[in-house]
Amino acid sequence: MKKYMGNFHIDATGLCWIDGSADDPEDLCLHGHAVAYIGEATLEYDCTVSATALYLLKTITENHMIHKDNQMLPCCGHFYIPDKELENVCICGCDNGIDWTVRHNGSDVILILENGAEVVVPLEEYRQEVYRFADKIEDYYKSCSPKTIPEDKFEHDGYIAFWNEWHRRRNA
Repeated sequence: MKKYMGNFHIDATGLCWIDGSADDPEDLCLHGHAVAYIGEATLEYDCTVSATALYLLKTITENHMIHKDNQMLPCCGHFYIPDKELENVCICGCDNGIDWTVRHNGSDVILILENGAEVVVPLEEYRQEVYRFADKIEDYYKSCSPKTIPEDKFEHDGYIAFWNEWHRRRNA
C-alpha cells in the first residue's frame, strides 16, 4: 500500500441537465464530467455532480467507506429519500460510479483509493476544496431558471431536504 502526502482537487466541466441542456426547470439533478485528483491518481467520470457535492459536504464531518453506501462520483440519483424532519436526504441511484474512502484522523482526512493507495490531506485544505466545488455546483443552479418543485409530497420533500442538508453542511 502506497501512502502519499498529497493534494486533493476536484472539478466538473460540461455542466448540464440529464437531457444535455444548459437549463431545465424540471430536472433537479445536475450532471457533468467530474475529475478528482487524489495524490497521483486522476479519477474521471460523467456523473451526477449535485450528488457528488452533497456527498463531499458530508465527508467534512463524517467518514465515508468505499462501496458501503453511495459512490463519490455517482452515475445517477434516481430519487431523494428525505428524513422526517427534512434535514437529511439519501440519494438513491444505480451501482455505477467511482468511489473512494474518506476517513478522519485528527486534523487530517485520509483518502483511500480502490487500489489501496492512501493520501493524507489536512482537513482545512480538504474543507476548502469541497466548499469550492459545492459552491461551483450551487452557482450553476442559481444561474438557471428556478426549479419546478414536484407536487408529489415524497419528491417535494426529498428536494427540500437535499437543499436543507446542503446549506446546513455548507454553512457549518
